[in-house]
Amino acid sequence: MEAASVCLISALLLSVQLVIAKAAIAKPNCTDHCGNIDIPYPFGMGSKECYFDEWFEIECNTSVHPPRAFLSRLKLELIDLSLGHVVSVKSPIISSNCSGRESDEPIDLTKSPFYISKGNSFIAAGCNSRALLMDEPLLSVGCESRCHGKDIDLQEMLPEIITTNDVVQYNIRSDCNGTDCCKIQLPSAIQVFNPSLVQGTGGCKLAFLVYEDSFPMQLDWNINSTLMKAVDRETAECSKWKTGYDPKLICDCKIGYEGNPYIGCTDINECESNYHYCQKLTKCVNTRGSYKCVPDPKWVVIIVISGFVGVLAIPYACWRLYKLIKKIRSILLQRKFFKRNGGLLLKQKLTSGNSSVQQTKIFSSKELEKATDHFSENRILGQGGQGTVYKGMLTDGRIVAIKRSKLLDEGKVQEFINEVVILSQINHRNVVKLLGCCLETKVPLLVYEFIPNGSLYHYLHDQSEEASLPWEMRVRIATEVAGALAYLHSAASIPIYHRDIKSTNILLDEKNIAKVSDFGTSRSIAIDQTHLTTRVQGTFGYLDPEYFQTSQFTDKSDVYSFGVVLVELLSGKKPIFSSSSQEIMSLASYFILLMEENKLFDIIDPRIVEHCCKEEIIEVANLAKRCLISNGKKRPTMNEIAMELKGIQASEIKLNISLKL
Repeated sequence: MEAASVCLISALLLSVQLVIAKAAIAKPNCTDHCGNIDIPYPFGMGSKECYFDEWFEIECNTSVHPPRAFLSRLKLELIDLSLGHVVSVKSPIISSNCSGRESDEPIDLTKSPFYISKGNSFIAAGCNSRALLMDEPLLSVGCESRCHGKDIDLQEMLPEIITTNDVVQYNIRSDCNGTDCCKIQLPSAIQVFNPSLVQGTGGCKLAFLVYEDSFPMQLDWNINSTLMKAVDRETAECSKWKTGYDPKLICDCKIGYEGNPYIGCTDINECESNYHYCQKLTKCVNTRGSYKCVPDPKWVVIIVISGFVGVLAIPYACWRLYKLIKKIRSILLQRKFFKRNGGLLLKQKLTSGNSSVQQTKIFSSKELEKATDHFSENRILGQGGQGTVYKGMLTDGRIVAIKRSKLLDEGKVQEFINEVVILSQINHRNVVKLLGCCLETKVPLLVYEFIPNGSLYHYLHDQSEEASLPWEMRVRIATEVAGALAYLHSAASIPIYHRDIKSTNILLDEKNIAKVSDFGTSRSIAIDQTHLTTRVQGTFGYLDPEYFQTSQFTDKSDVYSFGVVLVELLSGKKPIFSSSSQEIMSLASYFILLMEENKLFDIIDPRIVEHCCKEEIIEVANLAKRCLISNGKKRPTMNEIAMELKGIQASEIKLNISLKL
């Protein structure tokens, strides 16, 4: 019983400490929540001192459970509110000719700090009607919905279009594409929502706004210069962010601080929260906005006492002191490199809650030094333009490939970290998996799965019979690589261009399954982006001539490089080779010339020509020729290439089965 009382008291004390430690979001003596919605300043309830001005006043209806919050001046129900300058509100539903239902009032946010976010969608429901979001002389924005056959009773259909889960969310039918209802994205941020519903054949008509098809309407809010001047610039920073409507002023606490920037950010004690890198021989000391690592006093005491042991102990004590200083310097240097290489940014992404991002492991430099025997030359697998690759073994017994990159440009830290996160999310059987990285060293280290059987280049250009690949395996490797590139271009969460497809970057595992590797020059692009403009990078012989001339890299540039790999598989020749007359020639150009002269089999690898179907060789050659068309737009996509190769492979399998029978 006594033990239970002690536990209860301890739990209560811990709860009190957590409440005290929580950073304030509202002004003193002001209520900071309504129901389960936090109300941070400049929003507030009650007296005028609790909110910035009348636009930010919140009314809390406590007569219902749970209590409901409203933007007082706008009379809009509040669903969610954050200091990220975004609020979610319940959209008014504008209706016409709906029996038993009155239309909600339109929204006019003119002269207010609020505007309707561009990310909202305009939804209109009803039979044979036109809904106009904007109807101005030079600009009309809206959509039309049709009902085929007899008119539909919208009152019966309404639950299929709008379902109120708990007064905070609408679920919009995914096929709202013009039949019974229609949907358009807002062309820009607006401040007035007063749509007009043009009657068609009669019946109930509705119009409202939602955010990303399933959430309530979203409003962006802005602050003025008066509120911005009140922000403490020592602990917070403000910046302008260009939106589709007006420049948006945003304030946030600086790194090392937390809380509400509009009422004052508080220092984060990294030492208590263990957000520091001080190790055994050092002690964390909190400073304003940061922390520092200092030698632990107990070690200093040990060193002083050891001095009294005698003259014989002095060399030992000096050695210990030297090791201590070296260790401290090493720790500080690791922290410096970690920060410079984007470690804080990556750590922030790891703690963001994204499960796919959490698969990325941050290795310590000590782990990888042990795995590679301190980066011994005997562990080097290869060297190239992007860095050196070492073979290593982790403590759990896994064999990995560790790539030591060249020096990282500090101006490209965020781009580098974004690429690490994106590449770590790639999960394809024919793509070398990125397991993690180490940022504590002078140059970043990337850790990949180890592929034991070497590169395709070795098997194609080593003329020994042992290294020769049969035609069936060449077709399978081409199909696997095409599938991997098609995945990167279209099936991955964010499209990725490899930018350096070549036979040395295609590895074979213990089962001779192809794995695309070396993403050192790869780039991810936005979904709606068609090309990437960069300084020209790549390998001669594989380089798209169109990219070389324009510096604009597209998915068809990867297609060209893959076409060269197909010709390598057909011919067994290198992308740049010497002819019988010792003339340096481009494999792609020579292949195109022979195809035009109908001399394809003059270039086919003699190691496969007697053991394959000539029709299949012609099909693959024609596909390679299409990949090498000078006009990139006329080249096939990687999806189309992958489908064609699968068809060739399937016909080959059927032929082999029939021959066996």
